[in-house]
Amino acid sequence: MSASIYSTTVDAESAMTKNGGDMELLPFVYDKHGGIIIEMTSPMDPQAFSASLKSLLSKWREQGIRGVWIKLPISLANLIQSAVEEGFWYHHAEETYLMLAYWLPNTPHTLPVNATHRVGVGAFVMNDKREGEDINIGVVREVKEETGVDAEFVEVLAFRQSHKAYFEKSDLFFVCILRPLSFDITKQESEIEDAQWMPVEEFAAQPFVQKHELVKYILEVGLAKSDKEYAGFSPISIKSAFSPKQSLFYMNRRDLEKASGPIINTQKDS
Repeated sequence: MSASIYSTTVDAESAMTKNGGDMELLPFVYDKHGGIIIEMTSPMDPQAFSASLKSLLSKWREQGIRGVWIKLPISLANLIQSAVEEGFWYHHAEETYLMLAYWLPNTPHTLPVNATHRVGVGAFVMNDKREGEDINIGVVREVKEETGVDAEFVEVLAFRQSHKAYFEKSDLFFVCILRPLSFDITKQESEIEDAQWMPVEEFAAQPFVQKHELVKYILEVGLAKSDKEYAGFSPISIKSAFSPKQSLFYMNRRDLEKASGPIINTQKDS
């Protein structure tokens, strides 16, 4: 199983720069991933905004900040051009604001795309290069990228839903169980702090696991699955009445087969 839990304390700060002798403010907060969100609420001269933004971007680049966001209400739409000229692009728009984004390192950005829901599978987050990726494919890829371990998908064990999460969108977090095909670990330094194999009893005894309800439940369903007392959801490939495209239907296959007999035409036997 792979799980990713995030927590942070967000502190509001203001950056002050001089432009023509006047002090200009760009209010910003740190997001929980170590990025910056500039939250503009008051009118500002576009040239002063551009000068302040340029200075801050240079400072943040030196500090190792990666993602920078600017939230502009409709009333400050006159600042859009200044932001775009500094390298920002449109990320998403809602009724009352526009969100712009910028990636400071000279590497491909890993900022999430906009959506009505944010989908997570352990450390897995859909990005702009894999928008059509299925859960079972994505979680295997994510484990490989972040730990170097090859694995095959077994089942979705559970999922959690929360609202008003990332950019006020709903958040879906899927818990999956995988079967390892290799055991050597090569961690992705930019994404995870540490990775190792350990006895499940040692993992369960950690204060972090005992403190957080989500992690405790993830552990409990994983143990129940390993004891063959718990049936998760495995995919079958289907076509719906509304589209000729193949899609995946996740269900408790074990109990359905007990009631109705063997299922045929599955995408893959687990």
